[in-house]
Amino acid sequence: MNYTMDFTPVIDGLPNLLAACLGTFTLAICGMLLATVIGIGGVVLRQSPIKFLRWLVIGFVELIRNTPFLVQIFFIYFALPLAGIRLDPTPTAIIALGINGGAYAIEIIRGGVQSIPKGQMEAGLALGLHKAQVFRLIILKPALRAIYPSLTSQFVLLTLSTSIASAISAYELTSVSQRIESESFRSFEVYFTVTAFYLVISWVMMRIFALFSSRYFSYPVK
Repeated sequence: MNYTMDFTPVIDGLPNLLAACLGTFTLAICGMLLATVIGIGGVVLRQSPIKFLRWLVIGFVELIRNTPFLVQIFFIYFALPLAGIRLDPTPTAIIALGINGGAYAIEIIRGGVQSIPKGQMEAGLALGLHKAQVFRLIILKPALRAIYPSLTSQFVLLTLSTSIASAISAYELTSVSQRIESESFRSFEVYFTVTAFYLVISWVMMRIFALFSSRYFSYPVK
């Protein structure tokens, strides 16, 4: 089998691939922000004295964690329009990423919150702080510090999951690479390059998370 590699289509499509990398970053960052909001909100509801709210969060987590992400994104994009809810591919991808990542974030953050001794909460209440202040100032930050490596690892996986959004033609790296491959039939060259791009994207995300950790979650050193 004689195969001559030709990266010309990749080079010609490089501006589109770089722009698609920005699209991937946009989907990932927006999905992470939504997942963080869902994660923190879910933990608050999970600790609610109202049993219905606790079971609602438990059901949500089990539903999302035990169904494929591709099915979830298809449900939002293809099934919700039957209920009158129509979304473009990019908002659909962001919402699906946020919901999927949020379900995992709830359990990760909940584990961090449960690792905080109850005595710290009682001390905060004894100082006259409201429960919301105790949660925000005394519980949440130490909990996030404890689970930060696990949470950021999950967010890196979420970044790579943006490739599944190509199934609904959201503007991101995989969908653009599929277009270039279908026009040039240079599968090896295109997907070899895309693999390298995803490695770089993952490395950049990990560096950003490391800088964020050193800025906000490192312990003070004398």
